[in-house]
Amino acid sequence: MERSSSTESVLPVTSKNGGNGEEITKDVYCYTIQIVNVCFIGDPAKSNEWILIDAGMPNSTEKILSEAEERFGSGHRLKAIILTHGHFDHVGAVIDLVEKYQVPVYAHEFEFPYLTGKMDYPEPDPSVEGGLVAKMSSLFPHESINIKEYLKPFPPNGSVPEMPGWEWVHTPGHTPGHISLFRQVDRLLLAGDAFVTVKQDSLYNVITQKQEINGPPRYFTTDWPEAWESVKKLETLQPSIAITGHGSPMSGEWLTNSLRKLVSEFDRIAIPDYGKYVNKKKEYIVCNDELFNKELRAIVDDTKRI
Repeated sequence: MERSSSTESVLPVTSKNGGNGEEITKDVYCYTIQIVNVCFIGDPAKSNEWILIDAGMPNSTEKILSEAEERFGSGHRLKAIILTHGHFDHVGAVIDLVEKYQVPVYAHEFEFPYLTGKMDYPEPDPSVEGGLVAKMSSLFPHESINIKEYLKPFPPNGSVPEMPGWEWVHTPGHTPGHISLFRQVDRLLLAGDAFVTVKQDSLYNVITQKQEINGPPRYFTTDWPEAWESVKKLETLQPSIAITGHGSPMSGEWLTNSLRKLVSEFDRIAIPDYGKYVNKKKEYIVCNDELFNKELRAIVDDTKRI
């Protein structure tokens, strides 16, 4: 395995929710690490086994394990890691955790180049319209990591390994292989960064965690038309609760109305007026069902054969 700045950087950013956890349902727990949320899936009343959704900020391993011990007990057993995507604030502890527990990591195949050391993400855009977090985004890591020994694709039937009753939904735009997770029985949505519930480019809003629905973080989103289509897709699921990668969980009528408004006014609310990825497709993304050009497709196919 190969680490990079995406797993090793120290970024002194925080929010008022940092270090806090919230039980959403008996088997879904949301924990905030600095400015990003991870989820623990598993009912501690029934088992000490659990699944981790996303792996937080760099150097967050001890925080995750301490919180897991608090929730599941000292004999807790991590069974798998599910990644919504591979940006630095979602994979920070993944190498430490797989080295310790030897568990599989599931991601969409379109994220494989960034998770097998084949390709770095596009650089964040500090020129994008937005607040201070956007302006300082040039400091955010975008280098790939290599976890190919443990990396597995999601099943094509939409099921989620180790999580019966859940389905994965491809929600590209923020990244090519971004996914969200949905459980029909209680209409619980783990959105990742497909949309968020805080204005993530604003330092004041990030620190205070002022809740408002928004599109994916502007400084890392490279395909805005795809991002809009992904939000439309999630709105049709009619979620009753949403946990997003950034911001506090949102539920009920507030979520329904906010998500409907985001869909109808995405160009005003989410898409920045300027920035290097606005009105421009990245060279490896196109506007039809074939999301990748031949070069990137070859990389994806190659990593799947490893």
